[in-house]
Amino acid sequence: MIEVLAIAAGGAIGALARFWTVNLVTQLTGADFPYGILIVNVLGSCLIGIAFVLLIERESMDTPWRSFIIVGILGAFTTFSTFSLQALDLMEAGRHIAAAMYVLGSVVLCLIGVALGVAITRAFN
Repeated sequence: MIEVLAIAAGGAIGALARFWTVNLVTQLTGADFPYGILIVNVLGSCLIGIAFVLLIERESMDTPWRSFIIVGILGAFTTFSTFSLQALDLMEAGRHIAAAMYVLGSVVLCLIGVALGVAITRAFN
């Protein structure tokens, strides 16, 4: 039960962090392209790479804390379901090139983000 509560608490934090980040980025860049979700997914991928090394590989925290951070905070912060909906919106709006760039950019940059997070954390620990 403690792990479930940890995930729920982390989820609330992650969801609010995503909401605030997306709103800030949208205010700065406009709403023509979903830069906010792209940034959240790349940043979240990098952070989950760091968390993986520190919390899973090195087992530096107990399971409830790992679940709080990885499943709760980062799971709610990264938004692949929202990403999918926004890609569909671009396609339905006839913006097929923008949709393809968004999908490809998200996947490639998120993979780079997670690899970067893992590499940086391994190098400095």
